[in-house]
Amino acid sequence: MDPSQPVLVTGATGYIGGRLVPELLEAGYRVRCLVRTPAKLADEAWWDRVEVVEGDLTDADSVAEAMEGVESAYFLVHSMGGTKDFATRDREVAATFRDAAAGAGVGRIVYLGGLGDDGDPDLSPHLKSRHEVGRVLADGPVPVTELRAAVIIGSGSASFEMLRSLVEVLPAMVTPRWVDNRCQPIAIRDVLTYLVRVIDTPEADGRILEVGGADILSYADMMRTHARVAGLPKRIIQRVPVLSPTLSSLWIGLVTPLPSELARPLVESLISEVYVDERPISDVIDHTPMGFERSLELALRRVADLEVTTRWSDAALPGRTPADPMPTDPDWAGGRLLADEQEVTTDAEPEAVFATVEGIGGKRGWYVTPLLWSARGVIDKLVGGVGMRRGRRHPDRMGIGDAVDFWRVEAVEPPHLIRLRAEMRLPGEAWLEWRIDSTDGGRTRVRQRALFHPRGLLGRVYWYVLIPFHVLIFKRMCQRIVQASGGRTDGLPETKAVA
Repeated sequence: MDPSQPVLVTGATGYIGGRLVPELLEAGYRVRCLVRTPAKLADEAWWDRVEVVEGDLTDADSVAEAMEGVESAYFLVHSMGGTKDFATRDREVAATFRDAAAGAGVGRIVYLGGLGDDGDPDLSPHLKSRHEVGRVLADGPVPVTELRAAVIIGSGSASFEMLRSLVEVLPAMVTPRWVDNRCQPIAIRDVLTYLVRVIDTPEADGRILEVGGADILSYADMMRTHARVAGLPKRIIQRVPVLSPTLSSLWIGLVTPLPSELARPLVESLISEVYVDERPISDVIDHTPMGFERSLELALRRVADLEVTTRWSDAALPGRTPADPMPTDPDWAGGRLLADEQEVTTDAEPEAVFATVEGIGGKRGWYVTPLLWSARGVIDKLVGGVGMRRGRRHPDRMGIGDAVDFWRVEAVEPPHLIRLRAEMRLPGEAWLEWRIDSTDGGRTRVRQRALFHPRGLLGRVYWYVLIPFHVLIFKRMCQRIVQASGGRTDGLPETKAVA
């Protein structure tokens, strides 16, 4: 492959793509990223070394623009939960990508799909969709290399976080019988090695290649191994004859950081045995993948050292789009924006206040009424939301697109602005925002706003019922943030508006 021609990466803000880009750069490739929100890449160390095209895979024009002059294109996006018509959406997006690649004369498409036998009657809807996407991409003139993987083990991966949470939270667990089905987990490092090497391996063009680690074992074996590697007591696993994927995903949603809608496709994929069988990638690439235990050791070390570069939660929840209204949109096109606004002045420096706000959430908490925050997280989990267990990727730094408990970072402008957008289940849209600036008197003004755009009557009832709790939480939160910054205030925060 000519290194002067760019390699296109879609999904660069996601778990796999965000790790693939620096690997491609390290290998000497020129990289172009197609992303909906370029600001989500601004905190990456490799930001200034890549070309960025703003666009959406549903928009044929932006995809065609991103494909210009490209030699190889990675298709690393798929739906993991949410709408029932995910298969239709993925199929349409794949067709758009395929046609744009053909029109631009792209040399090859590389797609990461899922292991599984096409003839398996128990194959999950998501695995069937992944296979269908591969067929759609291949139904064109551009050769497609489809890598099929099962469980990917790496710090921050959804599969690893589900496994880790189940093992660490539950000393004993009731499981369905299919936890004894065999699978072939693979380390994220090995997946990245294969993804990089296939674009310079002509023998891989136009083929489906199965990738897996050195070990084939059951999910029950994976849980036992995790407990041993993590230094935990032996876990008790009791199988029961009936435990549907729906019930299993709801249970996983309660005891792990993953929402039920994301847990379900992961659970469903375990019903089938998935391991490398007829089309091993070793036929074309000479590489020895690591074993499951080693992959666990590396992932746990990354978590302990706070070196989790990407996480499953980096991806936006299903249904979110860049077109969703922002709290800065004028008049909300006639909609009503309800607000709780607090303001306080302090002698703390703006940078100190900003650093305190930037470290909010996760293990550090929200400075006030931890029981109320925890209760809200539990309620959200019970109704299928993300809850509070997602935590945050780094305890002190925020980047646009990061998950912070049941919020997502929407704006970070040091040392003046941080805005979080709620991802808990709500009858409307909600934000929590801090603006920090200097006054003429040399002091620092902190303005905190809780904003809510209600959806129908239920949304308005929800807001007004919670006003007493808002008074209890938000006023004290603003004051505690300033105190944690090492500053003194001019008294209690001034309530500017509660509407």
